[in-house]
Amino acid sequence: MDYQTLFLTNDGRINRGPFWIGGIILAVASVVLGFVDALIFGNGVLGSLLEVIISLALLYPSINLGIKRFHDRDKSGWWLLILFVPILGAIWYFVEAGCLPGTIGPNRFGPDPLK
Repeated sequence: MDYQTLFLTNDGRINRGPFWIGGIILAVASVVLGFVDALIFGNGVLGSLLEVIISLALLYPSINLGIKRFHDRDKSGWWLLILFVPILGAIWYFVEAGCLPGTIGPNRFGPDPLK
């Protein structure tokens, strides 16, 4: 799977490997861009505005990763809303998306990504 498909579409399925790789790439991009932003613009209004723009730009690919991972678990992408539940939602998301294997064989969201 190429990175454009990984980050910019929400159809299909991904297994745990691409999910973690994509998450690490987005986390590193967030840290690097935040560091460059703070280095150039500081903590002023422009720096804060750019930080919001960077966060919003990285939100879309993060949502797509989660949706595809839930699809692999044969769940709707709407399960991402579990993240709005304080503390327990993040723990549940970590276990469900990051630790548990996907469904074996094809499901309603597409073929098995491991085959």
